[in-house]
Amino acid sequence: MEEFTPTRYTLECVATGREFEDDGWTLEDHTSPTPSLVRARYARKQLEVKPDSYGFYKFCDWLPVRRMLKGSSAPVTYRSRGLARHLGLENLWITFNGWYPAIGAKMSTCSFKETEAFSVCARIPEGEKRVLVVASAGNTARAFAKVCSDNRIPLLLSVPYDNIGALWFEHELDPCVKLISCERGGDYFDAIHLSNLALKSGKFYAEGGAKNIARRDGMATTVLSATTTIGRIPDYYFQAVGSGTGAIAAWEANLRLIEDGRFGSNLMKLMVAQNAPFVPMYDAWRANSRQMLPYDDDKARRDAEIIDAKVLSNRRPPYSLAGGLYDALKATGGEMLVATNAQARKARQLFKELEGVDIYSAAGIALASLIKEVAAGQIAKDAVVMLNVTGGGEEHFQEGKELSYLKPAHVFPLNPDPAEVIATVEALFE
Repeated sequence: MEEFTPTRYTLECVATGREFEDDGWTLEDHTSPTPSLVRARYARKQLEVKPDSYGFYKFCDWLPVRRMLKGSSAPVTYRSRGLARHLGLENLWITFNGWYPAIGAKMSTCSFKETEAFSVCARIPEGEKRVLVVASAGNTARAFAKVCSDNRIPLLLSVPYDNIGALWFEHELDPCVKLISCERGGDYFDAIHLSNLALKSGKFYAEGGAKNIARRDGMATTVLSATTTIGRIPDYYFQAVGSGTGAIAAWEANLRLIEDGRFGSNLMKLMVAQNAPFVPMYDAWRANSRQMLPYDDDKARRDAEIIDAKVLSNRRPPYSLAGGLYDALKATGGEMLVATNAQARKARQLFKELEGVDIYSAAGIALASLIKEVAAGQIAKDAVVMLNVTGGGEEHFQEGKELSYLKPAHVFPLNPDPAEVIATVEALFE
């Protein structure tokens, strides 16, 4: 293992500016009068990128981690030729998160959720006896399951039953990883509700989602990869969003890179897209509303069933709070976009033909939105554009492999009895 010295950092409340020490797993500033994210402020203001042998931890200067875990891989950024030529863009850069060994991309879960998992799990204090809880629509669960299994970190996953097909692995997992599900017809929000019930037991602790600085700063490595490869901060950042956490992380990385002083001073326009008809953040943004608009639960579940990119079906995203997606879009002059299943499928096929590898539905949504913006004349041909391909290479990775699937230890109804949930999950880790 490479030499590693944790980076010193403090925490800052976005809403108030209050700076304070991290107690080890701080997720929010309880003194803040309004809901707010907290940010890490790193002592090292200039980023020193470590050698590739560090894997994901080549960006450890700006990660709130205590150690390095084995088996990690960093995002890889390269200049597009085929897709760039097709779109008429002179400076299209693709940040690829997934399995594409030809360009050096070796995320074996094929998703940028690995950047979250390797960061969050490396933040866990030594000697933590409780069990980490992660709710997911699929890709996040696969990433955390692999990292926790490989590093023997106890983990309880909560994933909708309709999404457990995403929980494939090259090898059988360590029994320290357990899965519970909400029954058929449930969505990501139902999985979150189930995990929150489990967290009422003192034997478990919450990963924290967008509130966890390690999750956001892990995802931010996509922008660190792009900027240090290109040599400057991009003009545009394209990504599909379910929670918007990746885009928030991109904005925060952008601010650190400006402070670094070597990569320019521009704020990337965040161009983020949702998969129609599941578009609650798009609707709020179009209404110029900081608050999310009413969204009937049954309609939300039906819309979540329709979309190809199931991972984008978050009904309670970190949109409104201080430092959330609304603020990120306003600060960067960004835009909320939308693409359909059909447009994303066409975009995915185009990417495979022109760039040589398959990509996930969510990445297809991002590319479809880029295609539409170029067609509408919104992107100058010489603009420096970063396309965050948040997952891909699954077909390539799985070829010829006998896969192992994680099955639920228990499937709960959509409105389970809280006491039954607690008793069941506690028994899983006895």
